[in-house]
Amino acid sequence: MTTTYDLQVLADEHLALAQKSAHGRSAHLLLREDPLRQSVIALTAGNALDEHYTPVAATLQVLRGTVRLTAASGDVTLVAGQLHPIGPERHGLTAVTDAAVLLTAVTA
Repeated sequence: MTTTYDLQVLADEHLALAQKSAHGRSAHLLLREDPLRQSVIALTAGNALDEHYTPVAATLQVLRGTVRLTAASGDVTLVAGQLHPIGPERHGLTAVTDAAVLLTAVTA
């Protein structure tokens, strides 16, 4: 049986959880069907995910708010509705405003 997800509902739920969290974040792995993984990640304004490496391929879709993706190749600010590929380099993510994103990654 295939599961259908409402990304808007999940974004709202995880933003509410992030706002209650001492760390200002909440995440949920939606899909793990090797090699594909998809996660909803919510961060409150000013909170960040530390720099890390991208798997083989990845995209970041902003569901709510504004985020800044930082990388050696250049930083980019993304707003709700935008989808951005993440290159194979170290990168980090900071919430400019309370934000929720959908991270899609292919892990060879």
